[in-house]
Amino acid sequence: MSNLPYRGRFAPSPTGPLHFGSLVTALASFLEARSQGGQWLIRIEDLDPLREPPEATGQILASLEAHGLFPDEPVRFQSRRHDAYQAAIDQLLDGGWAYRCQCSRKELQAHQGRHPNQCRNRKGMSDDRPYAIRFALEDEDCHWQDLLLGLQHQTVTAEVDDPVMLRKEGFYAYQLAVVVDDIDQGITDVVRGSDLLEMTAQQQQIFRALDARVPRWLHIPVILNDQGQKLSKQTHAPAIDNELPVQNLFRALSALGQKPPPALQSGSVESLLEWGQRNWRRDAIHLTSQ
Repeated sequence: MSNLPYRGRFAPSPTGPLHFGSLVTALASFLEARSQGGQWLIRIEDLDPLREPPEATGQILASLEAHGLFPDEPVRFQSRRHDAYQAAIDQLLDGGWAYRCQCSRKELQAHQGRHPNQCRNRKGMSDDRPYAIRFALEDEDCHWQDLLLGLQHQTVTAEVDDPVMLRKEGFYAYQLAVVVDDIDQGITDVVRGSDLLEMTAQQQQIFRALDARVPRWLHIPVILNDQGQKLSKQTHAPAIDNELPVQNLFRALSALGQKPPPALQSGSVESLLEWGQRNWRRDAIHLTSQ
């Protein structure tokens, strides 16, 4: 892994316009890539049309452009990648790494996550009920070195923690698509919010099942609102103001512990990003949520 050229990415789900918390994540991933002399990509994870306002993707891309965050390759859209996700599912099913599951959430909750239909061990479906496809995890005490948080340890339990890869409604799930695209795009390093930390051990097993290298991970603290909630559409986080890119980037650098000089507030987007690239220190990021 260490010999591969650095390739990072910012991969938002278009459930609403870009807010300040997402800008902080985008900037961190951008500066980490640039500080390593690497490439930085944008991927729109538009897998769930029921949760995605049609205007959100354009709003996100316009905000990134207004803040000088341009990718090194054309933007990727997961909604155009269904064939690749299905091919990965077929590969995992053939290799015994996936199975069809007809259990409802209610059934799984009633059995502490175990499958009353014995889904992992059955070859066929018992009836015509719709089914999801899940990844078949192995029991594992997983350890890895996070580039900010240090040594991490997670325990995953086969069956109980098996993530969905294809939902009953026919939508491909995040846990599958993110791994398939990281592999296809040659992503070596993932910078993302610590709210996704708990998914890491599961994703590492999916990488290995697809015979791929696992990327390095850097999980940054999420930005919180005044009530201590993560900034998100659900907590009514306001859209970033594209007319104030210098102020927004200065705030984002400060939230990342980078201590930009006050004089940069009267400068340009380009001067702020140039300073950020020259002075980026991942170890300056505060380990507690903002």
